[in-house]
Amino acid sequence: MRQIDHFIVGETPAPTRKHSIWNPSTGEVQGEVALGDAALLARAVETAKRVQPGWAATNPQRRARVMFAFKQLVEANMQSLAEMLSSEHGKTVPDARGDVQRGLEVIEYACGIPQIMKGEYTHGAGPGIDVYSMRQPLGIGAGITPFNFPAMIPMWMFGMACAAGNAFILKPSERDPSVPVRLAELFLEAGAPEGLLQVVHGDKEMVDAIIDHPDIAAISFVGSSDIAQYIYARGSANNKRVQAFGGAKNHGIVLPDADLDQVVTDLTGAAFGSAGERCMALPVVVPVGEETAERLKEKLLKSIAGLRIGVSNDPDADYGPVVTPEHKARIEQWITTAEQEGAEIVVDGRGFTLQGHEKGFFVGPTLIDHVTPQMKSYQEEIFGPVLQIVRAADFEEAVRLPSEHQYGNGVAIFTRNGHAAREFAARVNVGMVGINVPIPVPVAYHSFGGWKRSGFGDIDQYGVEGLRFWTKNKKITQRWPDGGGDGSNAFVIPTMG
Repeated sequence: MRQIDHFIVGETPAPTRKHSIWNPSTGEVQGEVALGDAALLARAVETAKRVQPGWAATNPQRRARVMFAFKQLVEANMQSLAEMLSSEHGKTVPDARGDVQRGLEVIEYACGIPQIMKGEYTHGAGPGIDVYSMRQPLGIGAGITPFNFPAMIPMWMFGMACAAGNAFILKPSERDPSVPVRLAELFLEAGAPEGLLQVVHGDKEMVDAIIDHPDIAAISFVGSSDIAQYIYARGSANNKRVQAFGGAKNHGIVLPDADLDQVVTDLTGAAFGSAGERCMALPVVVPVGEETAERLKEKLLKSIAGLRIGVSNDPDADYGPVVTPEHKARIEQWITTAEQEGAEIVVDGRGFTLQGHEKGFFVGPTLIDHVTPQMKSYQEEIFGPVLQIVRAADFEEAVRLPSEHQYGNGVAIFTRNGHAAREFAARVNVGMVGINVPIPVPVAYHSFGGWKRSGFGDIDQYGVEGLRFWTKNKKITQRWPDGGGDGSNAFVIPTMG
């Protein structure tokens, strides 16, 4: 059985606690990961404190060369990373490659750190006075990342943080920790100083240690909304900079004029891809008008019938198992809840088994119709291969549904009507909007972030927003008087007189 250890400088003590790592396709335990405590975190922080000042003093062009080298190493190891990720998470290997690739896009952006770190300069802001600014690293940053994107989200965080001159401590999910450790190994191989990027494993005990450690200046988190709110509140109370991204219930609005064949193709991938374990999945479709709803439902049934569920390394599988037996049970319970609330289970994925892999954590594709906003199964995140149909009478109701939902991560509208799309994008109370794009994750040189209970904090992930989060802006006002020391050129406080 594989043993996954922390990635820190020096010997690690024998763990007193461990967490099992499943193979979701077979339902068997394939490894164990050591769980750390506050003492282990303190060691990592002391190392980071020694390393970070020298790294921050390294000119940004040299830091960029490390990022370039890391990018090349990840590309060279893409297949092995994808297979490792797939074996622990359950997503298919092509999907896992996409996980790595979307993280790499932020690394590519971080390679431009000499340009994006530049400050501003005003010559002659006053008589003989110039004003300029510089961005400086915070010191030590920490990232707490979820199981569903074990490559992409860590790279979103440490790529920007380290390029900006910070040291970084990553606490990945204990459910699939191998890829984050491997990324840290590659970062060291790329030329980063030992101890600049460290990986510690743990559960709530480690999370609390990170939140409370006085030398950690900033925390980035992605996970459930309740935990996001907890980390944001406690971290902010400890005078840390915190960005904490939570759950989602993304809606896909389908207007009557939409190309339904294209919509169904997009919906099938967005709702069921990666077994629905994406914070930007599309688990709710809102057809406008009864005719649209019936036509869409008919086409969805045909598309769902063609889905192939398989083990994670099946090249023909559309999606694989979910991550743990507990998560499988939770998804199936939500389907039961929807049924008890009066929704119609059109396609039922409960009890699905895969021949030859009967112990695997598989959930069949599920389609639920006649869901209403009053249902708990609509209000909460299911995070599985479940698509709910919420019928809207008109455009106004379609705008209102996602706008009034507790989550505000992403939303999509499908239409050929440019005016309707423009109106929807301007009015909907959601952080990321797709127009005929089912999963509107912004590219790396923009920024990612949801609203309401999908995001706590004022600064988004990656892009320019990421640079803002991992740096502090210093403003300098300078004056070089040329007088002879008799006070004739002394600075006078300006007045309105």
